[in-house]
Amino acid sequence: MQNPKRAVILLSGGLDSTTCLAIARDMGFDCYTLSVAYGQRHSAELAASTRIAQALGAREHRVASVSLGDFGGSALTDASIAVPTAGPGEGIPVTYVPARNTVMLSMALAWAEVIGANDIFIGVNAVDYSGYPDCRPEFVRAFEHLANLATRAGVEGGRMTVHTPLMQCSKADIVRLGLDLGVDYAQTVSCYQSDDSGQACGLCDACRLRKAGFEAAGVPDPTRYRSA
Repeated sequence: MQNPKRAVILLSGGLDSTTCLAIARDMGFDCYTLSVAYGQRHSAELAASTRIAQALGAREHRVASVSLGDFGGSALTDASIAVPTAGPGEGIPVTYVPARNTVMLSMALAWAEVIGANDIFIGVNAVDYSGYPDCRPEFVRAFEHLANLATRAGVEGGRMTVHTPLMQCSKADIVRLGLDLGVDYAQTVSCYQSDDSGQACGLCDACRLRKAGFEAAGVPDPTRYRSA
């Protein structure tokens, strides 16, 4: 019997990445989940990622560290910059973390090479999202090209593939898909400023998008909000 193909899944502990893990598992991949402690203020998501990896049967789960907070430039890594709570504004929001997805995909690529995986999953989305430049299809295509130039697998005739199964999905689509695959969204943490127990503020862009997704999907929102 042929062994299942291995894949590295970037798992933040939020709604999208958890759904992405469920999709990879459903596709028959042996899932290796990677979370990154990059200096984010919403560190409760890291604890959530560990629970989710276990619940969804990841073969191995790792938390890697890189201090993007050393550079700042984002409300998610610099406590002096307030997380917006007034709803979406114009342009790229201050919650954008410079180079975050580039760094995370690079770390996933490194682990993929070590374990002999040619597949990486990331839950980026270009429909219901906050306007981050590193969530666009153009970025993912460019990184995949880089991955095939910069790895042993690529040079020796293999192919690295970056999967983005949620790229064209609405939040409601993602919620429905995850529920069909058995995801327990009560375990996930999406809020940009959740407290240590994972309770959400209900006001940041991540919370607004998440709320709207459950509402549009017509299913109860299991998120624990601090005001509740």
